[in-house]
Amino acid sequence: MRCPWCGFEDTKVIDSRSVEGKKKRRRHCTQCGKRFTTYEIVERPLLMVAKRDGSFEPFNRNKLIGGIVNSIKKRPVKMEQVNALVDEIEAELANEMVSTVSPDRIGSMVMERLMKIDTVAYVRFASVYMAFSDVADFIRVISEMQEKSADSPANGPSA
Repeated sequence: MRCPWCGFEDTKVIDSRSVEGKKKRRRHCTQCGKRFTTYEIVERPLLMVAKRDGSFEPFNRNKLIGGIVNSIKKRPVKMEQVNALVDEIEAELANEMVSTVSPDRIGSMVMERLMKIDTVAYVRFASVYMAFSDVADFIRVISEMQEKSADSPANGPSA
């Protein structure tokens, strides 16, 4: 690491610790003796959302959180759960090293996780994400949820 004061390249790390998902390092220049701080973060590729109209826009974490927050209003879901859900989605996409993702994929990932957290929030999110046009759409999704619930091993026949 080059010293910001004198430009010398031989600096030593005095202290290193994790701060807010970053590595904070205190360094000492062996040439001029001055100290400085550096931060190291993992660089992720910019994730672009391929919109339905063919355009692209950068993935917006706050936009996703806003959509989820609308679905959890007056529900016993904490913001920590919402942030953890979005963190999981971002991490999964980052681990796949994809540069573009469809809104459908993001919506499916949210719905999969919301169903485990709160079924009412799941139905609310689904109604917007899937653009429900009438009551029949709600009935269909709720019926599918009940079928999945009945098919799961925890709800299966007991011996």
